[in-house]
Amino acid sequence: MIKVSDTAKKKVIELMTDDGYDATNDYVRVGVKSGGCSGLSYDLKFDKEQLEEDKVFTDNGVKIIVDKKSFLYLIGTTLEYSGGLNGTGFVFNNPNANRTCGCGESFSL
Repeated sequence: MIKVSDTAKKKVIELMTDDGYDATNDYVRVGVKSGGCSGLSYDLKFDKEQLEEDKVFTDNGVKIIVDKKSFLYLIGTTLEYSGGLNGTGFVFNNPNANRTCGCGESFSL
């Protein structure tokens, strides 16, 4: 399961609305792809459709879809949002990551 913090929920709903998505019906697609300075990077986007092989979760009122391959890397991850002086953006707190880069956008196992 992937969890969503309260601050991330507020920002997701705001961004979905701005981009023409409906947070009650549409999804946040979370994935992992090769790349980044640590080997793997997170991929986050909005989606209106669930694919047959997707895993679906709802946490804190946010619907999340993850492809099966990415799910193995993301089990137990919490999506958070940081808007402080040190940077603004979504942050993945992934208990499976052994090493992350300074910006938090990539990781390795």
